[in-house]
Amino acid sequence: MPGTVITGMTTRFLDTGDAAIAYDVHGPLPTTDGRPPLVLIAQPMDATGFAALVEQFADRTVVTYDPRGLGRSTRRDGRSDHSPTVQAEDVHALIEAIGGGPVELFASSGGAITALALVAAHPHDVSTLVAHEPPLLPVLPDAGAAERAQARTNAAYVANGFGAGMAEFIAMTSWQGEFTEEYFAQPAADPAQFGLPADDDGSRDDPLLSDRSWAVTAYRPDTDVLAAAPTRIVIAVGEESLGVLTGRTALATAELLGQRATVFPSHHGGFMGGEYGYAGEPEAFAKKLREVLDEQ
Repeated sequence: MPGTVITGMTTRFLDTGDAAIAYDVHGPLPTTDGRPPLVLIAQPMDATGFAALVEQFADRTVVTYDPRGLGRSTRRDGRSDHSPTVQAEDVHALIEAIGGGPVELFASSGGAITALALVAAHPHDVSTLVAHEPPLLPVLPDAGAAERAQARTNAAYVANGFGAGMAEFIAMTSWQGEFTEEYFAQPAADPAQFGLPADDDGSRDDPLLSDRSWAVTAYRPDTDVLAAAPTRIVIAVGEESLGVLTGRTALATAELLGQRATVFPSHHGGFMGGEYGYAGEPEAFAKKLREVLDEQ
């Protein structure tokens, strides 16, 4: 059960030399509750998506951040791609900046892939990692077809902009089961079906729809290195995600690591309160996360 409510949030910037990383500290550092900081990360989502979950952990010191080149974080490395190994070094620097590890880490979506790269490179940074639905395409039995589906989404975005690309992304991520020829035989997804604009907005740099995050979904975790790490790794999957893309990648990743995925309430954004228009169940999600973090 939650204890004393901790108030106060400070925003800080960490200069890594080739990036300025924005992060928010909710509560005191050093912590006053005998627990390490709880760090929340995602990709390409920034800290704003964790607002509802932070509220559920008002008794803990919680740290959120914006990945380099996203949100308030800027980059000076001359690159536009999003690399899990580069972002892992940023998170390592962040952990050092808040007092060093080990911390407890909840990581969702592409952030879960960053977290696996972090544990591989800096195994003493994290005591417990809850990796929620990492979209690791190479672990799937239909990896080639999944990459083809990803390319189809990107092609729609490149051809017609955000609305067309996002419609294809929704169609891809809501498809049940493996990507068969039936999936590819479908007509192009209609943006209007999802309340999206049909007009081309002119953008071609969206981190979700462009090819800038393909290094994230193409990442291959080193299972031997992860198994040797002292970090307790828990692969989490939303109960509503079990048959769709990120649910399948979570289950396959758990199997790769020799474990069964831990089922959480709701869907891929189950910890969210509607910040991006598709609310999850943040209270129930946080309750489950507390239970997992408290397990020894």
